Amino acid sequence: MLVEVLFWLFAAILAVSALGMITVRNPVHAALLLVLCFFTSAAIWLLIEAEFLAVVLILVYVGAVMVLFLFVVMMLDINVEEVRARVTRYALLGGIVAGVVVFEIVSVVWTRSLGLDVTTGAQAQPATYSNTAELGKLLYTDYVYPFELAAVLLLIAIVAAISLTMRKRTGLKLQNVARQVAVRREDRVRIVKMAAEGAAKAPDATTEKGA
Repeated sequence: MLVEVLFWLFAAILAVSALGMITVRNPVHAALLLVLCFFTSAAIWLLIEAEFLAVVLILVYVGAVMVLFLFVVMMLDINVEEVRARVTRYALLGGIVAGVVVFEIVSVVWTRSLGLDVTTGAQAQPATYSNTAELGKLLYTDYVYPFELAAVLLLIAIVAAISLTMRKRTGLKLQNVARQVAVRREDRVRIVKMAAEGAAKAPDATTEKGA
């Protein structure tokens, strides 16, 4: 009973935070709401005894991916007004995606009428059971190619984010590695010979003593 109450509570928080993420105007606020979605999803993973997935969701997505998102959002200098003015261009695509999501949710709900038992929770596992080991076996045997494909897609996303931040704009300082390597000592340091301060004052002191 307590597990079901916690599930519906976390599910409500997840739904509200996801809705807020796509409706807020500030991109930084949207990224922070996405962090809340990740934390709530990790809590739901814990309820079904998937501790490894919950920890990975927090460490990888919240600790790494969301930090990258925030840096990209801040460095891109997004014109919110211009983006808001072009929202109507993607209204049809957004409606199609929303319709697919609603269809999936309704289909899951209607599975009860098909005679499938969807009320039972996760079965308790023995103390020696390791979901991490089972997940590793599945990833590196049955799903090794999709796993490697996901890694390549993430690499492409990282390169694309860096390329977007390195675009030419006013006041941008770029690093020229070739010029840094080819620099000489004479270009950085100039040696100037001048008389010592004590040697310059010594004749004046002798003249005063003779007078």
